[in-house]
Amino acid sequence: MIPAMPATATSSRQASVVALRFGRLAAMGAVAVLILIAGVWSSWGTAQHVMLSKGRERGTMTVTACSGDTCSGPYRPTSQGSKPRANVVIKQSVAVKKGRTYTVTVKPGSNDVVRTGPAGLLYAWVPLGGALLLASVVVAGGLRMTRAAWALGGAGLALLTVTFLAL
Repeated sequence: MIPAMPATATSSRQASVVALRFGRLAAMGAVAVLILIAGVWSSWGTAQHVMLSKGRERGTMTVTACSGDTCSGPYRPTSQGSKPRANVVIKQSVAVKKGRTYTVTVKPGSNDVVRTGPAGLLYAWVPLGGALLLASVVVAGGLRMTRAAWALGGAGLALLTVTFLAL
């Protein structure tokens, strides 16, 4: 007859499995939250100028020249207290083309402008869309929460698709 294994070894094994499972959930949850915070943080740098434009200089910019990763052109004000400028700078992207006119907001204390309106707002939140897609992979694989992962991925894909169509 083989003596039975003591009860303490079985409960010890179960405790370690629970501890490892909790550690995995905590680590993957922290990674997913960190990815989402990074997406919001990188989007907010531009989005704040678009969303909170009350009291800021607003106007239009006609792109006359592009070089490197920036485009420039004259600025015509549309808000009170805003002054015309001979040259303002906007980041060049797929959304900015030479010869076109865009509604913009001037970043305080500079000659840099950001695009406003629905297209500018959506474009400002593109980093968050990418973060949502990346976090969905972490949530699905690391946390094994497939419904939440599909929701995050769907939201990210929707944001990127609508932005692409708006631009």
